[in-house]
Amino acid sequence: MTGTIGQHELSQMFRSAAARIRERHGELSVLDSVSGDGDHGTTMLRIVDQLDIAQSSSEPKTILHDAGWKILNVDGGASSSLLGTFFLGMTEAPECNSPLDCPALAATFEAGLAAVSKQTRARPGDKTMMDALVPAIESLRAAVHAGKSVVEAMQDAAGAARAGAESTSGLTARFGRAKFLGEKTRGHQDPGAASIALLFEGFSMALAESKETQ
Repeated sequence: MTGTIGQHELSQMFRSAAARIRERHGELSVLDSVSGDGDHGTTMLRIVDQLDIAQSSSEPKTILHDAGWKILNVDGGASSSLLGTFFLGMTEAPECNSPLDCPALAATFEAGLAAVSKQTRARPGDKTMMDALVPAIESLRAAVHAGKSVVEAMQDAAGAARAGAESTSGLTARFGRAKFLGEKTRGHQDPGAASIALLFEGFSMALAESKETQ
């Protein structure tokens, strides 16, 4: 692993994230059946298909831009809208124009979060994808301050996303159809947050494997 993320590493991250969703999409749909239509796993399959298509580009910014637009065009309701906005928003970071070291990685992901935050009023504690996304990205910035590598930073982000997703079991939904069920949503993870955790786990696994092959 060179210490930066370029086209090759980003493509591996996308492939690994897509694989994680495909492995666990059934569980995502089960989670969604508690308060939704039970189709979140199927929606995420359509979304990660676009990550595979976007890998043919030559630089991180173009890959992220293509992925964002392709995901936005998926018929996936809030999931495709927010995730498409996330990837597209990442391209707004000036650091996204070159291979990403740890500070550039954090800045790029922060730009994606900023874009999503403009589109939704949901914040951590509302039992949505934000419960996993926000702590994951905050951990990237903390990794920069700690002088960690991109591999270590993404490992931290994956752990933070997983912890955030698991924390939603104790929350009451405040957005979407789930909010009408109130306390009945307690005891179950939010499917959107669980999806974010799987994506970050895929990202982390890909970077770890790249380091091992160097």
